[in-house]
Amino acid sequence: MTEVAPPSGPFVDPTDIEDDVPALFAGDTGVLPYDARRALALVLQRRYLSAAGHPAEWKALLAHQNVLASRCHDMFVELVVDRDYEIAYKRQVREPGLNVPVLLKDEPYKRVETLLMLFVRNRFRQEQGAGERAAHVDAEELVDYALGFLPAGETNLAARRREIDNAIGALVREHVLDEVADGRYRVQPVVEVLLPVERLRALTTWLRGGGDAATDGSRGADDAADDVDDAVDEDEEVSA
Repeated sequence: MTEVAPPSGPFVDPTDIEDDVPALFAGDTGVLPYDARRALALVLQRRYLSAAGHPAEWKALLAHQNVLASRCHDMFVELVVDRDYEIAYKRQVREPGLNVPVLLKDEPYKRVETLLMLFVRNRFRQEQGAGERAAHVDAEELVDYALGFLPAGETNLAARRREIDNAIGALVREHVLDEVADGRYRVQPVVEVLLPVERLRALTTWLRGGGDAATDGSRGADDAADDVDDAVDEDEEVSA
């Protein structure tokens, strides 16, 4: 009598994520390993997860990308993984005709933060074009650039300086800038992702409308808008 071999295939083979995953807490029914769970939680918690900042979680995210993406889709959230820049971030699903509960609030950068991101993004592009491995900016460069957009007749310079310092601090917390020495920062590649063409276009509209009415010796809003237009043109050439 010929023995029939037991069936094999995806229906009987356990999936990788179900292989001996220990419970992490009382009543735990999760099937993802610890680092993959951390990766998912970090993506949901912050603007982005980077390989440089969280190497173990990044490795786990790549290993379980399809499952993590499915977990996000269950919440009408899209997981975006950029392997070139080695970052992952989330995006709210917005589908015409689909009534979707919105979990992710739009948290746009403040105007000063966006202006500084434009400055460091251009610096990053310039250094890349020159073949440099890294781009750096000094705090005073950022301050001088932002001060150029103050309205004519602005008298409360101390308050504006605090606003700019707070914006620099925000970019450091978001790891757009990493402080390598007192008042000197390395620009992280993530600025390319966090300041996409759509945001650049919105910034152009604001600047072409006069910004905050900066005039009389300050850096003109139209000049900065030209910088934005150049950045948009570069992005569109790359994507064409």
